[in-house]
Amino acid sequence: MRKLKNVTAMVLATIMLSSCATVFGGKVTSYQKTKPAPGQQQRQIRVGALIADILLFWPGAVVDFATGAIYKPQK
Repeated sequence: MRKLKNVTAMVLATIMLSSCATVFGGKVTSYQKTKPAPGQQQRQIRVGALIADILLFWPGAVVDFATGAIYKPQK
C-alpha cells in the first residue's frame, strides 16, 4: 500500500511539473517576469510551448504563465 502511495505521489509531481516552457525554455529573464506597464508593448508568447501545454496537460500552461516562462525572451 505504501509503495502505491509513493508511485502515485511521483506521478502527480511529474504531471504537475510538466509545463513545457518552464522545463525546456531555459533561464527566465527579468523581462519575462516583469509585467509591461500601461502603454508598453505586450510580451510575445511562445506559441509552440502554449500548444504543447494545452495538448499534453493544460494546468502546465498555468505554471508557465505564473513563472513567465511562456513569454519569449527579449532580443
